[in-house]
Amino acid sequence: MIPLTHAERILQGLGITDPKDIDLEAIAWTRGAVVNFRPLDRSEATIIGSKRRAVITVNSRSLPERRRFSLAHELGHWHHHRGQVLFCANRNVGNFANDALNPERQADSFASDLILPNYLVDPRLRKMKRLTLAAARELADEFCASLTATLFKMTLLNRFPMMIVCHNKTKRRWFESSLMIQPWWKWPSKTLDRQTFAADMLFNGAAEQNFPRKMPADAWFDFKGCDRHEVEEQSFLLSDDEILTVLKLPDAAIT
Repeated sequence: MIPLTHAERILQGLGITDPKDIDLEAIAWTRGAVVNFRPLDRSEATIIGSKRRAVITVNSRSLPERRRFSLAHELGHWHHHRGQVLFCANRNVGNFANDALNPERQADSFASDLILPNYLVDPRLRKMKRLTLAAARELADEFCASLTATLFKMTLLNRFPMMIVCHNKTKRRWFESSLMIQPWWKWPSKTLDRQTFAADMLFNGAAEQNFPRKMPADAWFDFKGCDRHEVEEQSFLLSDDEILTVLKLPDAAIT
């Protein structure tokens, strides 16, 4: 059994056993924080607090899933970094390129566990028959989470031999792979190969594929012998000319 995280212990302490009961404003109140929503120009959310009380302000202009993650992110700061002075710019919240020791990444991890707790997500992954964006979107909708955050959690839970990779038009931005993957499969190419479906979407405006498509592995990796294998690829566009790709790796990639 996966040990409970700080956020999950809070949820279980409140008796939460269903995603629809994860009411972040109510949870914030139990932690001594009041939540306001109003337009913000340079940040997704802010928190001002003393030792026991805090006020969290969330950007009302953002999408619902973004507002939800931003609120959970600030609760992460309230839990981990109380007493520190931090400013969460737009690029800080939900930035999976941040280092694991970065306070913003720590707050993101807390937010992920609060919105997508392992003890509720993992049983649903066990029932998922195939790794597709459609299945991931259903899971995201159930937990009121973004598709990116949901795929990141799916990768960490290690139920599929999978990798998610984010590219812009010039370079790889960040990536994450499941623990079951062999070390030499854990490093995708730094630039987006033009033969991939992801490149066709990002550079040529091609439509999103309804199902994963097979692609030679050497379009995504450059280690010796990768050309003998295939991967399944499915991508979707992000903001700021970026694209996120889900790769299902072959059995040969599993430890």
